[in-house]
Amino acid sequence: MRVLLTGAAGFIGGHIASALRSDGHDVIASDAFLASAHGEAPREVDGIDRLDVRSPAELSTAMAGVDVVCHQAAVVGAGVSMADAPAYASHNDFGTAVLLAAMAENRCSRLVLASSMVVYGEGHYRCDTHGAVRPLPRRTEDLENGMFDNRCPVGDEPLTWDIVSENAPLEPRSLYAASKTAQEHFALAFSLATGSSVTALRYHNVYGDHMPRDTPYSGVAAMFRSSLEAGQAPRVYEDGTQMRDFVDVRDVAAANLAAVNIGLSGFAPLNVCSGNPISIGEVASILAAAHGGAEPVVTGQFRPGDVRHIVASGDRAEKLIGFKASVHPDDGLVRFASAPLRDAASAGPPRV
Repeated sequence: MRVLLTGAAGFIGGHIASALRSDGHDVIASDAFLASAHGEAPREVDGIDRLDVRSPAELSTAMAGVDVVCHQAAVVGAGVSMADAPAYASHNDFGTAVLLAAMAENRCSRLVLASSMVVYGEGHYRCDTHGAVRPLPRRTEDLENGMFDNRCPVGDEPLTWDIVSENAPLEPRSLYAASKTAQEHFALAFSLATGSSVTALRYHNVYGDHMPRDTPYSGVAAMFRSSLEAGQAPRVYEDGTQMRDFVDVRDVAAANLAAVNIGLSGFAPLNVCSGNPISIGEVASILAAAHGGAEPVVTGQFRPGDVRHIVASGDRAEKLIGFKASVHPDDGLVRFASAPLRDAASAGPPRV
């Protein structure tokens, strides 16, 4: 199939391009080469066309003969300040809307969308007294006093985290999360209006080869790696027991390949995860030990908008597209401790 891949010069996009080509697909690789991700004067990459998905004219050319769009292009990270909001809305949401319009105009009816677990906000929680509950946002005064766990909104009892599935309500709590939720909503409307197929892959914490080095918009695994390379101890926020699912980028590429090869009907959100929960503190400890660096430091610091726990079920992805992660975090993170990273060369915050 002829696949238009946006964001192909990025960390995840590069792995997806390789997976698609290895499977025999004709890949039209594209990227906007934004300065915030690739530097002020970014070096274009052979085989990757410069494309801004916000440009109908550029898309008109790129869409010729395309069977499937694999949309990875996005401004990433939680957002450092509200000043970043226009860039997220412009590149992620307006860009997706323009892309969907171009798909409809060119009668391309299949989209694989890079979404994220951040659309859920907090994960799934259970109270021993009141059953499944949705916790309220954590209060700043509690966090400042080292009270990190969520409490029951009914009786203030401590909560236990549980697995989150794709039918959980969406409650974005960061700029990036808000933009990803909007992307999904545009894609759902596109699917309903045109009868098109949309598979929204909700990535959990992705790590792996060629991940960008430490930037304010980088993932926590890369931040820990960068600290270790600088001879510093990884700094762990809160108390380090917050639970996540870390998924190797090779598995993320495999999930995209499966979604391209299997055209689901309608709008289908799928968790892309390892299925093996791990705490942030454990991630830091595994990387430190494998790298031979200093023991992690648990700081007790926190970031506004961070969620406490979010752990996914990958059952639906296995059932619908046959995807099941092959890399356990215990093994993948040890490998990542010495994996090559990419110099982000960021030129500052994202711009409109």
